[in-house]
Amino acid sequence: MTIIQFPDPRDSSTEDGMIALGGDLDPESLILAYSQGIFPWPIAGLPLAWFCPPERAILEWNRLHTPRSLTRFKNRKIFHFTINQAFKEVIRNSASAPRPGQEGTWINPEMIQAYLRLHEMGHAHSIEVWREARLVGGVYGVFIQGIFSGESMFHIEPNASRLAILFLMEHLRSRGLQWMDIQVMTPHMGALGARLIPRDEFLNLLRDTQIASKDRLFLN
Repeated sequence: MTIIQFPDPRDSSTEDGMIALGGDLDPESLILAYSQGIFPWPIAGLPLAWFCPPERAILEWNRLHTPRSLTRFKNRKIFHFTINQAFKEVIRNSASAPRPGQEGTWINPEMIQAYLRLHEMGHAHSIEVWREARLVGGVYGVFIQGIFSGESMFHIEPNASRLAILFLMEHLRSRGLQWMDIQVMTPHMGALGARLIPRDEFLNLLRDTQIASKDRLFLN
């Protein structure tokens, strides 16, 4: 096991926010990375790559925009939601979810095993969306030092992943949090009110939230 020593993300001058290459996906490395606002993103042909982008996407509760059509669909109560009941299925479905404009996925077998270990340790969590007994959507991410970093999601039925995000937000709100890290902006998240902030602003927000939330747990 080699725990990588990360440089200060504020000193990065790379256009894509790559912070370091190498190390491993052992829990200690991942916990250290997330606590500093850094996340892994494997790139074929390179040692393990770690990133803290120049602009970071976050979703804040007070900026949430819920489209009327989604609210109407939510009120129909077609789905029900659980927490940490099918983490393995959520991450595997997320790995196989089609992504327009992308070939393959960064959620490779090594990443899956690494996050399964984090889940067993209580640091990685999932929200599951069910239609009766069928898993139709979900989202998973990492909760370390009072910060939830969303990793990926999937849906089999329309609106399932967006409703998973709304359920996750309500759960985090109940734990006293006011925002979540979504790492990279997508149209899906932008439509819900997510925004990009400069890396320095993100790292300051990360630090302040860690200080205020250091004893908070995700819980089920």
